[in-house]
Amino acid sequence: MTAASTFPLLERIASPADLRRLDRKQLPVLAAELRQFLIESVAQTGGHLSSNLGTVELTLALHRVFNTPDDRLVWDVGHQCYPHKILTGRREGMSRLRMRHGLAGFPKRCESEYDTFGVGHSSTSISAALGMALAAKQQGLPRQVVAIIGDGAMSAGQAFEALNNAGVADADMLVILNDNEMSISPPVGALNNILTRLTSSKTYNAAREAGRHMLGFAPPLLELARRAEEHVKGMIAPGTLFEEFGFHYYGPIDGHDLDALIPTLENLKQIKGPKFLHVITKKGQGYKLAEADPILYHGVSKFSADEGIASGKSGGKLSYTQVFGDWLCDMARADARLVGITPAMREGSGMVRFASEQPARYFDVGIAEQHAVTFAAGMACEGLKPVVAIYSTFLQRAYDQLVHDVALQNLPVVFAVDRGGLVGADGPTHHGTFDLSFAACIPNLAVITPADEAECRALLTTAFRHDGPTLVRYPRGSGLGTVPGNDLDALPFGKGEIRRPGRQVALLAFGSLLGAALAAGDDLNATVANMRFVKPLDADLVAELAGNHSLLVTLEENAVIGGAGSEVERVLAERGLAVPVLRLGLPDRFIDHGEQGQLLAELGLDKAGIVRAIQARLASDNRQ
Repeated sequence: MTAASTFPLLERIASPADLRRLDRKQLPVLAAELRQFLIESVAQTGGHLSSNLGTVELTLALHRVFNTPDDRLVWDVGHQCYPHKILTGRREGMSRLRMRHGLAGFPKRCESEYDTFGVGHSSTSISAALGMALAAKQQGLPRQVVAIIGDGAMSAGQAFEALNNAGVADADMLVILNDNEMSISPPVGALNNILTRLTSSKTYNAAREAGRHMLGFAPPLLELARRAEEHVKGMIAPGTLFEEFGFHYYGPIDGHDLDALIPTLENLKQIKGPKFLHVITKKGQGYKLAEADPILYHGVSKFSADEGIASGKSGGKLSYTQVFGDWLCDMARADARLVGITPAMREGSGMVRFASEQPARYFDVGIAEQHAVTFAAGMACEGLKPVVAIYSTFLQRAYDQLVHDVALQNLPVVFAVDRGGLVGADGPTHHGTFDLSFAACIPNLAVITPADEAECRALLTTAFRHDGPTLVRYPRGSGLGTVPGNDLDALPFGKGEIRRPGRQVALLAFGSLLGAALAAGDDLNATVANMRFVKPLDADLVAELAGNHSLLVTLEENAVIGGAGSEVERVLAERGLAVPVLRLGLPDRFIDHGEQGQLLAELGLDKAGIVRAIQARLASDNRQ
């Protein structure tokens, strides 16, 4: 915090019970303090900013009205959970937000009883809240359950699956649509158009208010009033979409107006059945820089709260994401069949330039990973060459489509899988630690692991020119610092290379750990192979290394169970080669948040850890 900042009211809030004891007139002051605390705190730690600034008043109102933690609040994704954490006894912990052994950046059940459901991926809140509401009903508990979901997350299929179920499940629950006209990228799709028409319809709002007044008349007029209101709504605005799902729809209301939010929530507490409240908020509210550019301030590194994020900052070395974005634009100019697809991750996946240069060939399908994959499959059926840019952790959400709709039909779809391995501060919900394991077992699918930036570009070309489905997996941030050229040359399909000759021990590196492997190889005088392909594995190279080394060591930034090391062992078994294998990778547990290098060191996947593990194995073998 800056020396001048004081938060006298906020410092009195150790739990929501303290908030509920405040005079109603004090709440706007508390909101202002909370907002300023957020700005200064996140400026020091980094994290999600715009979304949290937009939910300050909504969070205050929810904890004011509902008896948390007994009443359940379920936050979707969790990008907006910082005010919630601050008000539930974790204000002091914000100084170590997203740091090793500090507060998680998302709701986490083991962190607080107020975090009722662990999140990090979108569109799960309504499903979880419905489960909680029906569980309370089964147990005879008079518990209130609230799901808070954004308009971006509302576009995903799971959200509508949950609405479909909740509308007929006779559950007492409230769904709050936090409509800020943003996800991470600008919103897309028909649902966004519906919400935009709904929120901009002054006639509809006037008609809704008129309907309320009519409901105050004598009982014989109640049914007439209800029919009149439904008729007007059907003509003017599409708000009946949610009512057709069986919800009582209310709104839209101003999500920054505590005098509107609190009475509305208090009234909704008294209404039984499924309810849907539509609130309008502004991402970045109260911080002019974030209001002006909510995308830039969505997820931030440390910055000056007074000056904002420095413009024109290069960010250091070229990242893998930038390598992909440049390659995509170059390949699009070379091959008219290329189309680029993203599930609402234009900025994060490096597609901003492509979207600008090739708008007719750029497809943002919204937060809908399953649809993105099958949509790509349909395009591939018609002769196009789709490139799906997706984070490893989000590809998990479309596993059946990857298997059934792409691989089974052997369609030439390229999956550019960013954030493979450990991603750092976002933690276990965002680490890409399973893709080599879940992809390598799928028939027809080639799995490719570039070891540096220049190789990433070449292997993307290799994948694009392959007549079948391919997955090119690369890590967050930068690698060895190699600078790609402008060519579109491919590398031999399914072939690795020896990068350092040595003796006795051979290190087989798959992707991002090649640098650590080379450093360890220098210390041990070990052979180092850059394998490049998990599938098809370069079986001849594996056999060659097995023939003249006494120990093979596989290295991967992936779960060691079922990963690249397992594939090496399978090939050795098939060829009857009995050389010992030491598999180094990620352990069989979820890895907490922390800085990437720090996590790799703790897990023994830096140079020192690799050398230590090999020396221990050699010592053990010598004792036998």
